[in-house]
Amino acid sequence: MNLKLHVWRQAGPEDKGGFVTYQAEDISDHASFLEMLDVVNEGLIARGEEPIAFDHDCREGICGSCGFMINGQPHGPLQTTVCQLHMRTFEDGAELWLEPWRATAFPVVRDLVVDRAAFDRIIGAGGYISANTGSAPEANNIPVPKENADLAMDAAECIGCGACVAACPNASAMLFTGAKVSHLGLLPQGQAERDDRVLEMVLQHDEEGFGHCTMHGACQTACPKGIRVDWIARLNRDYRQAKTRRPGEAGLVGA
Repeated sequence: MNLKLHVWRQAGPEDKGGFVTYQAEDISDHASFLEMLDVVNEGLIARGEEPIAFDHDCREGICGSCGFMINGQPHGPLQTTVCQLHMRTFEDGAELWLEPWRATAFPVVRDLVVDRAAFDRIIGAGGYISANTGSAPEANNIPVPKENADLAMDAAECIGCGACVAACPNASAMLFTGAKVSHLGLLPQGQAERDDRVLEMVLQHDEEGFGHCTMHGACQTACPKGIRVDWIARLNRDYRQAKTRRPGEAGLVGA
């Protein structure tokens, strides 16, 4: 199959950037979207041109490294990661527009690559538990109700790809933050720092420049792992309870 690609090319964060058109020819409909870009890049390199920069790692939809907009949709027309999107999804002769995630908190590094270190800083603000180092404890020493275990696993499916931010008209990362807060907040091991976690992670979210959540719901639709807006509701409940227990803390909303 043959396609016409309009790809956002940007040499660096300070470059203005713009779309450049390429022809992708003789592409197997069994190829993944990233494999199609590999073919295009091989042609660019053979002609002495700069290949298109895009993030990728596991290419199995697990690591969350890949991701960009395809015709205005995060990861493209299917609710999956772009590495798991196959060319048979598109018609022969299709015209596709590829852009990086668009958000102030995700500055463009080059072409389709954005800096998602803001997510790492949100996790660093509280997305962990304090535990003594040493060998792993016996798993059954701390019983976990099955309902909580199942919900925690659901929340843990978030791979931090950033599609939720790209889809949100406010560029909010509340779906990501809600999943990460809830994942640990549902487990016994996460109770000791539950209040600190939600307060600090929400504060970091705001300081990174992400927008506020208005429950538009586009994040849920774009998420390749099916993370639901229910996690945002749970985040809001945890935040309100933590604020009630610790009112007037500097730098926090409502302080």
